[in-house]
Amino acid sequence: MSGATFIDVCLGYADLRGARLDGVTFATQNRQWTSLEGSRLQSASLRGACISGGRLMEADLRGADLSGIDLQNADLSGANLAGARLQDARLQGSNLSRANLVGADLRGANLCGCRVYGVSAWDVRIDDNDALRRDLIVTPGDQAEVAVDNIEVAQFVYLLLTNPKIRGVIDTVCKKGVLILGRFTAERKAVLDALRDGLRQRGYVPMIFDFDKPEQRDLTETVKTLAGLSRFIIADITNPRSNPLELQATVPDYMVPLVPIIAEREEPFPMFKDLWIKYNWVLDPLEYPDGQALLKVLDAAIIAPALKKHAELLAAKAQDLRTRKASDYAGE
Repeated sequence: MSGATFIDVCLGYADLRGARLDGVTFATQNRQWTSLEGSRLQSASLRGACISGGRLMEADLRGADLSGIDLQNADLSGANLAGARLQDARLQGSNLSRANLVGADLRGANLCGCRVYGVSAWDVRIDDNDALRRDLIVTPGDQAEVAVDNIEVAQFVYLLLTNPKIRGVIDTVCKKGVLILGRFTAERKAVLDALRDGLRQRGYVPMIFDFDKPEQRDLTETVKTLAGLSRFIIADITNPRSNPLELQATVPDYMVPLVPIIAEREEPFPMFKDLWIKYNWVLDPLEYPDGQALLKVLDAAIIAPALKKHAELLAAKAQDLRTRKASDYAGE
């Protein structure tokens, strides 16, 4: 039945398990409780369909148009919805356990009360209406329910709950993570690689980020996320082609020690001095002749000053707020 068109056909309670329905168009509204378990519906059109309570376990719905569909309380466990269009779909109470939602368009879709245990939700398109994503259940049906309000983090939350190793990794990254910012030209990459290897040998978890990116891509949020996980940051500011805007956006918002390094006889980008003046967690730039020379002073010139500044920042955060009294100045 691939490519067929159904108009005003009553499929209520129909059993279409395992059917090959690629490219099919359904132009009818009466499909309550239809069983499409294991069916192939690649690129099919089910716009506005009513399959509430339907059984679509393991169904292949890749690239299907499911805009406005009613799938309330349906069982979509293990279904492949990669690239599917689910704008304004009604999915309340449906079972999306182990479903593949990679690249799906969920803008306007109502996911309240869905089961999302084991869901794959990379690169989903979704809007900011939190009211449509309440009470997403991240645990399997035989366990106590844990609910979140964000499908993009549901898989991560469940990993945190069930995998002690994941919790340990996050704790390690926060304590030992070092963000290395720079440019991946051949010469600069050798320096960054040397730093990375040196940090690894000392038990740190280096994360390298490349400033030299396509101009149309805004990676500020990526840098901020990595900065928030880091004990300190090393930024190679040697001869940037343009101001590293990610650095300028990150430094004011995160009290994370920043160790700037720069090749000898080079000048920092014009706005760097402003960052150095305004934020005391920006250390004095360290000039170096080459990667090997930098590696020799990694402990004394980079790690030790960064850890000292980190301790100072922790102490400052722990201080009680000092107040003054107007009466203390009354006699002046």
